[in-house]
Amino acid sequence: MKLEEQLYDVKRVAIAGHVKPDGDCVGSTLAVYNYIRKYHPEMEVELHLEPIPNIFKFLANADKIDSSYIEKEPYDLFIALDCGDEKRLGNAVKYFHAAKRTFCVDHHISNQNFADANYIFPEASSTCELVYELIDEEKITKEIAECIYVGIVHDTGVFQYSCTSAKTMNIAGRLMEMGIDFSRIVDKTYYEKTYEQNRILGQALVDSQLFLDGKCIASIVTKEEMEKYQVLPKHLEGIVQQLRATKDVEAAIFLYENEDGSFKASMRSSGKVDVAVIMMSYGGGGHIRAAGATIEGNAKEILDGIVKDVEKQLLK
Repeated sequence: MKLEEQLYDVKRVAIAGHVKPDGDCVGSTLAVYNYIRKYHPEMEVELHLEPIPNIFKFLANADKIDSSYIEKEPYDLFIALDCGDEKRLGNAVKYFHAAKRTFCVDHHISNQNFADANYIFPEASSTCELVYELIDEEKITKEIAECIYVGIVHDTGVFQYSCTSAKTMNIAGRLMEMGIDFSRIVDKTYYEKTYEQNRILGQALVDSQLFLDGKCIASIVTKEEMEKYQVLPKHLEGIVQQLRATKDVEAAIFLYENEDGSFKASMRSSGKVDVAVIMMSYGGGGHIRAAGATIEGNAKEILDGIVKDVEKQLLK
């Protein structure tokens, strides 16, 4: 399958990714948006995403992202990227339902092929890796390459997660040959943190607790703490992975409080625990080693329940 096949006889296109967009979501949606704008100027293409983290705003046409979600005439084609199910599209789901055709590109194991046409490969490192496959290599401009590289870097943890394959590395190498400033992209979008982000990370680590004889670690950040350190949910990226990096830990759990009092749960695994199965039981999803969900209830009760789920898997 190629992206061009989906664009045949199309005049109006909508592109969207999941709520609270991360690097792979932003990179994949902008890569497709930039491709259509360059090679199909006759098409009307619009990208609908929630406001993206500032670190990604250097990407070409990031300023064209529409976060208003106003009423629109039905699109000929709706392209969903990095979304495990239609609920994850957030406010853009209305465009999905109204569209004449839908196409989904994703690598989440929980994806149930919810679009009319689907390009779903859970073994891929990232949705950006799949976008690379869908585009003829000779048509990948430097600007498109930057978008794809950002997504791969973020979903592989700079090529250190188990989802990184030889193919992933080969693709990254070809993108580097296109003249992108790969070292700056990694430093500015992955490693560099604001002073406030470092402080909330420190607080989360200080407040963390070990469970199951040190095989599970967890931490919770409340709305009050986020206000104290002047951070938003998008600034909490990386905390759960830092927890997982603790010696002897098999599973990490990170909860932060949403505005409505619910909690966003993020999990990471060292390999023995399938966190996707756990998060799917709470209405979320993801990958074997990285998954999340939004959960209603008391933080301690939520945490106790997830820890019990981890224990059941470790006892198998």
